[in-house]
Amino acid sequence: MSVHAIEAILISYPRSVDGSSVTGMTEAHLDVIRRAAPGARLLHVDDAEWKERADVWAPKVGVAMGWLDHAQLAALPNLRWLQQTAAGVDWLLRAPALAASELVVTNVSGLHAIPIAEHVLALMLGLSRRLHHFVKAQRDREWVRRGRLAELEGATLGVVGLGAIGEKTAEKAKGIGMRVVAMRRHPERTSPHVEQMFGPDGLLKLLAQSDWVVIAAALTHETRSLIGARELRAMKPSAYLINIARGSVVDERALIRALEEGEIAGAGLDVFEQEPLPPESPLWDMRNVILTPHFAGATPHYADRVLEIFIDNLERFQRGERLRNVVDKQLGY
Repeated sequence: MSVHAIEAILISYPRSVDGSSVTGMTEAHLDVIRRAAPGARLLHVDDAEWKERADVWAPKVGVAMGWLDHAQLAALPNLRWLQQTAAGVDWLLRAPALAASELVVTNVSGLHAIPIAEHVLALMLGLSRRLHHFVKAQRDREWVRRGRLAELEGATLGVVGLGAIGEKTAEKAKGIGMRVVAMRRHPERTSPHVEQMFGPDGLLKLLAQSDWVVIAAALTHETRSLIGARELRAMKPSAYLINIARGSVVDERALIRALEEGEIAGAGLDVFEQEPLPPESPLWDMRNVILTPHFAGATPHYADRVLEIFIDNLERFQRGERLRNVVDKQLGY
């Protein structure tokens, strides 16, 4: 008998019956879960069985994986552990009761490190080589050979929030010859990829020396609007801001003003305060901005990597061991 016996596991995650999806969970993935917990009934929120008999099965669900809204979570009275399929847990800011509960929440921290770090480099290379202008010129069949280009090698990258994503970004940036400085809550934790580490009180110093600033911090009460007018003024007029964290870490109105007034050179943005980005936003038409639709973490390996973390945790849970990637629900990461 397992230390923690599981009667039912509830799954809420896109899946593909024929296995053709690169982002969803296939039947082959579900079979791996069944083998890891052979005594548990595996249910999916989209299945007819769950929709018809949720009142019967809900009290039996001890483990859930995927995205469940507040109402769905509240309807699971005996849920002990939620394995979410994303890294960010800022939704807990809007669910104080769940944040204060005994529910164990684990995330997939580290899963997005490779694709997001590569996305950051793509945005930096695109902006430095003005690729977005050349793409437009190609579409318009114009031979445009003007505008200043830049080089990344030898430039300073400032990483705000050196978690798994920030660490991987620092590693890749150092690999192409950039100097890397970073900020984290506990600056005593060093990194082989970072030349100078700052604590939160060193943010302005980091910004002042950086040619590129990457926002990779989790959204918490402390980091909301972390980058505002004062911080943008601290940056070099030649510097660029890259945000792949959460839109609300940056004061978007202050950023738009800084871009319009030339306080910074440009921005690469994958996240926004309101998503989808409203069509009336000035960011759409700015020539010094590259936008992507909160897509930096996309990878064809997503489902496999989620499953690897979940299966490891599922086995640990049944043995009564500490889980991987346990979220501090009060800190928000």
